[in-house]
Amino acid sequence: MKNAALATAGATVLSSFSIPGAYAAGSDVIKIALVGCGGRGTGAAFQAFATGHNLKLVAMADAFKDQLEDSYSKLFKKFGKEKVDVPEERKFVGFDAYKEAIKEADVVILATPPGFRPDHFEEAVRQDKQVFMEKPVATDAPGIRKVLAVAEEARAKKLNVVVGLQRRYQDNYIETVGRIKDGAIGEIVSGQVFWNGGGVWVRERQPGQTEMEYQMRNWYYFNWLCGDHIVEQHVHNIDVANWIKGSYPVKAEGTGGRLIRTGKDNGEIYDHHVVLFTYDDGTVIHSECRHFPGVHNRVDEAFRGTAGSAFMHAGNHGVIWDAKGNELYNHNGENNPNPYQKEHDELFAAIVKGEYKFADAENAAKSTMTAIMGRYATYSGKIISWEEALNSPISLKPDTLDWDAMPKVLPGEDGYYPHAVPGKTKVV
Repeated sequence: MKNAALATAGATVLSSFSIPGAYAAGSDVIKIALVGCGGRGTGAAFQAFATGHNLKLVAMADAFKDQLEDSYSKLFKKFGKEKVDVPEERKFVGFDAYKEAIKEADVVILATPPGFRPDHFEEAVRQDKQVFMEKPVATDAPGIRKVLAVAEEARAKKLNVVVGLQRRYQDNYIETVGRIKDGAIGEIVSGQVFWNGGGVWVRERQPGQTEMEYQMRNWYYFNWLCGDHIVEQHVHNIDVANWIKGSYPVKAEGTGGRLIRTGKDNGEIYDHHVVLFTYDDGTVIHSECRHFPGVHNRVDEAFRGTAGSAFMHAGNHGVIWDAKGNELYNHNGENNPNPYQKEHDELFAAIVKGEYKFADAENAAKSTMTAIMGRYATYSGKIISWEEALNSPISLKPDTLDWDAMPKVLPGEDGYYPHAVPGKTKVV
């Protein structure tokens, strides 16, 4: 079940020195570069060290000097010079900082806002590095197409790539999904996936900030950086649906909007999306995500089959019932491994053993594309096919990445940002 559930490349055992980028210059120390030094990147570095292998952080990169220094301080305080060997000359700041940091390492952690992920992944693979990268892996179709192309290159080079869709590394999901794939509930006929929560942080505009700096500091609220919360968060649940179906939807239709998220610092994203994803066999998955404070929250996945039903959530539970409601399986794994840690454990174990085992990028790109297709449907109010979505030429990325350059979405004279209007907004 584990092998079926993990989107692995198929373990190919090689000598340590035959894996590109591993154990450079014959050393048994695995050198790490951290690209993106916010909370998630810093946490990923902690998790890399917690694998217990002989790792050393040798380079860091971030657009913002203060963010890099904060991350460095936390890591150095915990692990000291023996593990955190990042002198000033290997602290790289700015839009192109990632290129220099990647040069220094065997393994690269990519944890910037997802809008930068396609370019950073491309550079890491170009330089023959093993990769851990956070989800989602892009925010628009051109970015997805780049990640898919680079995923093929990484596979050809036998570079391990693990993506932070950690449910695929979580025991209750692995065990429950494995049983579903073995026929425990028959053929899947429908499902519901949810990420309904109260929302996330907001960073207010500060005096003296350029528009580019403001949007990057408040990145969650701008689609070129975040992709909207259907992409940035709900991709986890959507990926579970794709995993269970063993395929990706052929079309999406839905609705969404902004009821609560209406302030100037709320940028352009919606606060709710409801989407129906249809697969090629006619299965329809109901997808729902919202950011409403003070209401009922729900983050889980449920599926109905011809012979029963199943339910999973990130709190280490997985339950399967037969068609009459009799419980067939209950995974109540309170002491199961932390999946955020497990994905690092498995990546670095493969590298240390000289194995090419993980090729997560293609699936991660297609599940990210599913979420983007959902956004296209809610923003436009139209039925969007997979082919239309994947081939959309519309790039959200600014034409120039510079502190004085202008992103493509700007506030009006009143300080409010335009947002999608169904029936009017073009997405493909």
